[in-house]
Amino acid sequence: MTLPDPETLFFVCGPTAAGKSACALQLAEELDGEVVNADAFQLYRGIEVLTAAPPAEDRERVRHHLYGVLTPEQPIDAMGYLRLVTPVIGDVVARGKTPIITGGSGLYLKFLSHGPSPLPPGDPALRAELDAQPLEALVARLQELDPVEAGRTALQNRRYVSRALEVCILAGVPCSALRDDWEQASSTRESKLRGRLIQRPRPELHDRIARRTRAMLSGGAIKEVAALGETTGGVEKAIGLREIRRLLAGEIDHSTCEELINAATRQYAKRQETWFRREKWLTPS
Repeated sequence: MTLPDPETLFFVCGPTAAGKSACALQLAEELDGEVVNADAFQLYRGIEVLTAAPPAEDRERVRHHLYGVLTPEQPIDAMGYLRLVTPVIGDVVARGKTPIITGGSGLYLKFLSHGPSPLPPGDPALRAELDAQPLEALVARLQELDPVEAGRTALQNRRYVSRALEVCILAGVPCSALRDDWEQASSTRESKLRGRLIQRPRPELHDRIARRTRAMLSGGAIKEVAALGETTGGVEKAIGLREIRRLLAGEIDHSTCEELINAATRQYAKRQETWFRREKWLTPS
């Protein structure tokens, strides 16, 4: 898969409730752009209120893409998102517009901005075979197959050694070569990326989260969850879904439901802040 040209993209990133959608809308108007979703849960239809998807009036001002395009049963991961978003971006660019990529799903954004890791996924059968061997044997084999990777791996950590060895065996080339090639390509892409990181002081962000949760619960999220019924897809991890189901089942009251959603959202926002702090190419805003 050919990744989109990084120079054609503009990213708006940040923790949940920080104001990414409003910023993306403003930038799209300023840059003659179109907004492209990079939020894992806003991809799903039927939970627009629960996930704080952009309202209809925003979509009328600027064209938005990849909101509500999946049914609740459809699974999605970072690679699936990359396959979904790449042709959308190609179409936006072909029409002379700037894709404004916005969302808080760090891995989805990373796959698009820097490309997916070339390391092969784990193989259960091979992992079981390696797990049956003593650490000393694994270290010796890694030093034989890939002395470079062995030299920069914590050899007392069995999990690290096993994974490096697994990559060597599955890929048929040294793990170090795959890592180094990807890091070089990733660094080249990063030098061409443009993006804004929306930051808020912690008390302000928590207040915004609380106000959004209150508006969500009074604005139709409870009806959305009730209408969903039982689901099995990736939508199950959406913040608020489990809590509202407990409310509907009579297990908790409205006040408890609201506080549980607030707490889960604050924890998620903290993880997002940690993730995005590592993305030095983003300009703090």
